[in-house]
Amino acid sequence: MTPENQKGGKKSGTSRRSLLAGAGGLAATQFAASNFGMPYIGNAAAAEPIKIGMLWAKTGAIVDQATYLAQGGFFAAEQRNNQLLGRPIEIVWLDEPNPQGAQLNAQRLIDEHKVCALIGGAQSSLALAISAVAKKSKIPYVAANAAALDLTGKLCNKYTFRLQPPVDVHTRVLAPYCEKLGKKWYTITGAFAFGQDIKASFTDYITKAGGSVVGSDEVPVSTADYSSFILKIRAAKPDVVIGGLSASDLTTFLKQWSELGMKGKIPFAEISIGNTDIWGVGPEAATGIYTMVWVYNNPGNTAEDKAFVDAYMKKFNEPPADKAWMGWFGMRSLLESIELAKSTEPAAIVKALETWRVKEGDLDVGYRDFDHQMKRRTVICKVKDKIPNKWDYVDVLENAPKTAAEIDEAFGSAASSACKMDSI
Repeated sequence: MTPENQKGGKKSGTSRRSLLAGAGGLAATQFAASNFGMPYIGNAAAAEPIKIGMLWAKTGAIVDQATYLAQGGFFAAEQRNNQLLGRPIEIVWLDEPNPQGAQLNAQRLIDEHKVCALIGGAQSSLALAISAVAKKSKIPYVAANAAALDLTGKLCNKYTFRLQPPVDVHTRVLAPYCEKLGKKWYTITGAFAFGQDIKASFTDYITKAGGSVVGSDEVPVSTADYSSFILKIRAAKPDVVIGGLSASDLTTFLKQWSELGMKGKIPFAEISIGNTDIWGVGPEAATGIYTMVWVYNNPGNTAEDKAFVDAYMKKFNEPPADKAWMGWFGMRSLLESIELAKSTEPAAIVKALETWRVKEGDLDVGYRDFDHQMKRRTVICKVKDKIPNKWDYVDVLENAPKTAAEIDEAFGSAASSACKMDSI
């Protein structure tokens, strides 16, 4: 087994060492499936493994959420006893240090490791880079976390499938809540695709609603000091601040927002955040209204989701972060589609992913055939006034859009889509 085939490791709430140990490629990175308490290739040596390529960051600002995404993927395979079509599953996990590195490692997975599919892309820039490789090499790719519009918009392709709703869908869900707070908005967003999409989408919404953006800043990734931006926001006196900061950048901003006495003074809102973003802020500084893809204690969770939570808590002694669920659900969709196809041939897997469906209440959840965007409800949540423990930070306000017709309207139609997909 190659050094990249990391199998398992416990992810605690305070440390990622057990899952990321030896990220430099030493022998310590060789986590056998027995780390999960499961048999592996030794029990089925005669069968050639089905290889899945996984690309989640092992270092950098997004490593916490990427670790949970990877953990969820391994967990999905474990729940199948690491077997698929009567063969062992082999997950090969490589780093995505930057877009160029993500492309190189995606190509390595295809050329050297002979994977039949890819999953990964913890940020939009990384997912777009991997998607280009998937298109060129004609390998199915599930982007479980990225939200930039272009991924299932103008840069869509037949081999890329996206789980996370795009920015414009999140905006249509959250913006009406922000509008209730007032029509003078201030945007502070990251200087990359995700942040730029948020700035454009929210600016378009409030302008059409008769409001205005009274200030706007785009900030570099890994900004350490937000004090000058916060002072500008305070001087502008907006009704609400719209954030577009990713992972640890959001955590840093909210800590400094509180330190400068702004918590509770001006409401803060952002789309598509993760549990690790808000857990890292701490109970004293945490604040805001957000959209999330999934929340572990959401009353609206399906029976399958609740079973996942129970199994995860039994194994790891903590509730699953949203990213753990996204890694699990994305991998589940891929593994079940391979099973549905009864094949590891790329075109067969693509066709199966297009028809794969699960039931979430009254909604059939799956990837749309015309742009490969997954269509499902989004969770609107608010940080609790009093946080009871280190995991339970938010109250669920609504699972939205509510009706099937509203969901169709939020996600848009084939006619309105920028995606013009080529055939296989």
